Amino acid sequence: MSISYSLQIPFPSRIFPSRRKSIEKRIGNLQTLHSSKDQQRPENDGINKSQDQVILVERYGSGTIKRYTLDDDLQIRTFLEKHDATSNDFQRSYLSDPKLSWLPDVLKDFILPAGFPGSVSDDYLQYMFLQFPTNVTGWICHTLVTSTLLKAVGVGSFSGTTAAASAAAIRWVSKDGIGAVGRLLIGGRFGNLFDDDPKQWRMYADFIGSAGSIFDLTTQVYPAYFLPLASLGNLAKAVARGLKDPSFRVIQNHFAISGNLGQVAAKEEVWEVTAQLLGLCLGILILDTPGLVKSYPVLVSTWASTRLLHLWLRYLSLSSLRFNTINLKRARILVKSHVLHSRVPGCNDCNREENILSWQRFIKPRIIFGVPMEEMLGGGRSTSMLKTLLKIYAREKYILMVNQLQKDFEVFVSFKVGATTVSVLRCVWQTYWLHEKLNVSENIFDQLERSLFEMDDRFEDFIKQLDKAGWDTHQINLRVPKEIYIIECSV
Repeated sequence: MSISYSLQIPFPSRIFPSRRKSIEKRIGNLQTLHSSKDQQRPENDGINKSQDQVILVERYGSGTIKRYTLDDDLQIRTFLEKHDATSNDFQRSYLSDPKLSWLPDVLKDFILPAGFPGSVSDDYLQYMFLQFPTNVTGWICHTLVTSTLLKAVGVGSFSGTTAAASAAAIRWVSKDGIGAVGRLLIGGRFGNLFDDDPKQWRMYADFIGSAGSIFDLTTQVYPAYFLPLASLGNLAKAVARGLKDPSFRVIQNHFAISGNLGQVAAKEEVWEVTAQLLGLCLGILILDTPGLVKSYPVLVSTWASTRLLHLWLRYLSLSSLRFNTINLKRARILVKSHVLHSRVPGCNDCNREENILSWQRFIKPRIIFGVPMEEMLGGGRSTSMLKTLLKIYAREKYILMVNQLQKDFEVFVSFKVGATTVSVLRCVWQTYWLHEKLNVSENIFDQLERSLFEMDDRFEDFIKQLDKAGWDTHQINLRVPKEIYIIECSV
């Protein structure tokens, strides 16, 4: 099925709107708006479409393809085509594994690492297939043992049967199960975040874990709602654990510079268990303090002050890390320094300047990745503008445009097939050059060309300085968005 509509040519004085919408929602709206036109389209429309000059093709993560064509009247027409993700020429790498051909693509994305099977070792899948039933049997045993433990501490002893203990065990395990859903969602939907910024997500894990503890504290005030409150607490703490564990594994890998990850993890366990024992002892001493157990407000205030101290110490510990890999936050710091001063800071200075709590969307200048070309072109959708952009970025693996409708400086970026982490780093460099040098009174396209000329002249020096300063230029953690990308373009 394809959907077509014509776009007018007038060249706008201002280029594109600042409002961002979901790509999938936008596609759905277009399909709804133009479905009636599609049904009334003449039979020879397919012939006319094939004669139009295709100047750009975008592919969305759902498999939908949008073709930008130029008709005989020099108007841009776009065609939306729904494609089965398993039947097009741009299949993802995991589709080559025959063992998983029966799984839906959504499920593959949820349970497998990005780039599977090429991104992991050959024995990964066999291990996971065997590990899954292993974990299932382990949790069955956990459920049965929980019932025994509850009976041992007196649950069900007054009734003289095991029914009460079994019921309590079911409620307790249900609480754990609800919490496990949080870890499932984090691992399935956000697994690609932790390599980019482990310090940030480890810190957020403690914030979310603190929220979970608040639900636990309120169970004493509302004992009748123990199960929902404890379940919410467990859910929040499970989400926190889902953020904490993969983030800390990245941090452990950073420590193991001699390939001794197992030993580093084992010694970290020694530190953690020692701290756990000491913390338990101090906690017991606090609980043994006369009057504290009976006074709920004092207990809560003691917990709150201790938790605040805990969060502050966590922040200090994460701030002390000195990564030599380049993520988006550190790339911004490095690029800004090179654009302004023609030098890059070392690992210590850059990590010290990095704000581990800030979100990318609030960092200036704002860079929005994975923007459809239609949004870049804006309401006018000028043929001349589109061809100019394609010509300017013919040698790059991305297209970047400045949002002239925003008061604050903002850029839109769309990536082409074959874009790499270096492509992302180059567009960040260009963004900061434009942010410092942009003159609103001059032609925007001339300034885009000038920025690319400056980048071509200085980017090699930037990479050399990174190597000299001790940065690992072979491990650049700058993710190329896969939700939308250009798979074909011609000028």
